[in-house]
Amino acid sequence: MLPDPAFSLRNGRILAIECATEACSVALFQDGDLIAGEFRQLGRGHAEALVPMIAALPDRGKAETIVTGLGPGSFTGVRIALAAAHALALAWGAQAYGYPTLALIAAMARADDAVDVLAATTGGHGEWFVQGFGADGEALAPLASLAPQAAAAQNIARVAGSQAQALVDLRGSGEARVLWPDARALMQLHDSALTSDLSPLYGRAPDARLPGGLLPTAA
Repeated sequence: MLPDPAFSLRNGRILAIECATEACSVALFQDGDLIAGEFRQLGRGHAEALVPMIAALPDRGKAETIVTGLGPGSFTGVRIALAAAHALALAWGAQAYGYPTLALIAAMARADDAVDVLAATTGGHGEWFVQGFGADGEALAPLASLAPQAAAAQNIARVAGSQAQALVDLRGSGEARVLWPDARALMQLHDSALTSDLSPLYGRAPDARLPGGLLPTAA
């Protein structure tokens, strides 16, 4: 997925941005070590919060590489993060990469355990975004937006994300780790999760329509 096989998250200065869910977070790393970061549970208001959060980091967050969550999650939050990553990469002459937000959630829930993880987060219209990841961090199945009953049919024991407890309760078994993606945990991701393709992962078609009925992604 990465155009440069020599790239590593553990080298150089990296700014991480995550705005795909109800939470908003930023982090600054140097050679894999966290310099500073902030995590906020906002619900709404990512557009107003993100730039000041970045500006509050050392050196106003300036980095050689910018890494941002691609979703799925809030249509607005994903677009805000991508817009910020594009703008800062242009201003700083930096390289920008993205990663699937559910992959970060699974990595946070896996920690040092060699177990599969099912990421489950709030979707739209009562559905949940779900995707399973193996102990090596690789996706076990495509990203899906499912009704709760269908999501609960997934048979991976450890479930992580904003809907983890609800899914485990509905299924009647498993281990729930309720958490939200946090940019400060970026180093738990494997380099293979990154991509230079900064196309958003919506998980389902956006509700918004442009004049003529076009989806925003078709404009």
